[in-house]
Amino acid sequence: MLAKEEGGFAAVVALKCETDFVAKNGDFVALTESILKTALDKKPASLEELLAATFADGRSIQEHITDRIGVTGEKMELGFYEFVKGASTISYIHPGNKLATIVAFNLPLERQVARDVAMQVAAMNPVAVRPDEVEKKTIDQELEIARDKARQSGKPENLLDRIAEGALQKFYKDFTLLQQEFVKDNKVTIEQYLKKQNKDLTVTSFKRITLNVD
Repeated sequence: MLAKEEGGFAAVVALKCETDFVAKNGDFVALTESILKTALDKKPASLEELLAATFADGRSIQEHITDRIGVTGEKMELGFYEFVKGASTISYIHPGNKLATIVAFNLPLERQVARDVAMQVAAMNPVAVRPDEVEKKTIDQELEIARDKARQSGKPENLLDRIAEGALQKFYKDFTLLQQEFVKDNKVTIEQYLKKQNKDLTVTSFKRITLNVD
């Protein structure tokens, strides 16, 4: 897995194989690097577009992957391609190369501040930037879980919705990026940390990609 940003565009790609032996092979790593460079240069809108993109020799990425399958004898595929766009972007690869994050911001900012946010995404696994971006399915599920817990603990039916709403607000605090406590300073949220840098600064999008099971 590799990730990189160039100005207002950041991308992460993961070329998957079956063994660590192949994953550490120089030719395999070089192919992954070439795929990432092509993604940054051509900014394809989907995994399918990236696979169809060509290298300098005029052959597609999919054709080059097929060539490597023939050489190694292992199943190989481009498992992930994600990107973000913004006024400024950052990428982060967690040690071990099995977890990557990319984050977009609405304004330029110091690299260390951007990196702090990317590391926050890696560590705390938020589901959305802000509460109004959480999927309705997730909200409904969290409300139902909270109602069931309250009901099982003997709370009266007429209080269940209020209790569930309180639980939902805690969910937002724990799992939406801007409301999360900053891992480096739990006295401030990520939103407050960004506002200290610039009152108008915020995150516009992020992607978190892992080859592990969270």
